[in-house]
Amino acid sequence: MKTSLQWTFECLFGCHHQQLSRVFTIRRRTYQVCVECGREFEYSWDSMQVTRPSVAAMARAPLNSVNQAEASAI
Repeated sequence: MKTSLQWTFECLFGCHHQQLSRVFTIRRRTYQVCVECGREFEYSWDSMQVTRPSVAAMARAPLNSVNQAEASAI
């Protein structure tokens, strides 16, 4: 269960949408995609659920996913 602080940070800095795609496994990577914003979430077959990173992990993670349309605009 999330604390209110975790929920607040996720809404401010992460994806807060609820609609996820089906599970994809491509090149040994298993994930789901948010239908509304396109963010990818790692999926664990062991626990059969999305493994969302902690707020600290999101802050450390580099921004490496840029849409092709965004890249051409830059």
